Amino acid sequence: MKFLVLSDIHGDLEHLGKLEGEFKKADAVLFAGDFAKFGEPETAEPVLEKLCSMHNTIFSVIGNCDEPDFIGNIEAKDISVQKSLVQFEGLCIAGSGGGLPFGGAANEREDAELATDFNILTEQGSCEWDNLVAIMHNPPKDTDCDKISAGIHVGSESLRAFIEQYKPLAVVTGHIHESVAVCKIGNTTVINPGALMEGRYGWLEVCKEGGAWQVKNAELCSL
Repeated sequence: MKFLVLSDIHGDLEHLGKLEGEFKKADAVLFAGDFAKFGEPETAEPVLEKLCSMHNTIFSVIGNCDEPDFIGNIEAKDISVQKSLVQFEGLCIAGSGGGLPFGGAANEREDAELATDFNILTEQGSCEWDNLVAIMHNPPKDTDCDKISAGIHVGSESLRAFIEQYKPLAVVTGHIHESVAVCKIGNTTVINPGALMEGRYGWLEVCKEGGAWQVKNAELCSL
C-alpha cells in the first residue's frame, strides 16, 4: 500500500498541481497540515479544495499556520483524522494538529495539549498500536525531523512519549521545513517530507507480511 506523504503546502497551488501524476500512483494521501500561508488564513480554503479534487482518499490534520476552527473545514470534507481514529485497509490512522509556540502562528498549543489529540487511543489502555499510522504536524522531540537550522531540536516531548509508549508503525510529520528526513524511534518509522511549498514530498509504503504490518519503504522526493 503506497501513501503519498505531504506537509506544509502554505497556499502553494502551483506545486500542488505539479503532483497530479504522483497522486494517481497513491492508494491514499497523508497530509501533515499547514494549508495556509503564515498570517494569511484565507489561503487555506483554496488548497483544501484543490487537494480534495486530486484524490478520493486523504487523511489530514491542520498545522500551526491554519486557524484552529479550520478543523471544521477538513471535517466537512471527511479528511480529518485529528482527535479521531479512522480504519483504512486494516490500518488505523489518527492525528494531532497545530504546533508548539514558535513565532506567533495562528494555531499554537502547549506541548501536553498536542498529545491529547490521541486520547481516543490512549484511553483504550497501554497496548501497542503496530498497525497505526500517526499524523502529527509538530514533530516529536530529538529526531532528525525536528532540528531547526541552528541544530536545536524543537520537537514535542509529549508526542515522542506517545510514540515510545504506543509504538505506532509509522509517523508522518512536518512543520520544520529544514528537517527533511526519515528516521526511527524504536521500531517506528518517522518521516518529515519537507514543505511542498519548497517542492518537497515523500512516499510511505507499508505491507502486511506474516500477519504483521511493516514499513516497506519511506522515501523523500522533490520536484
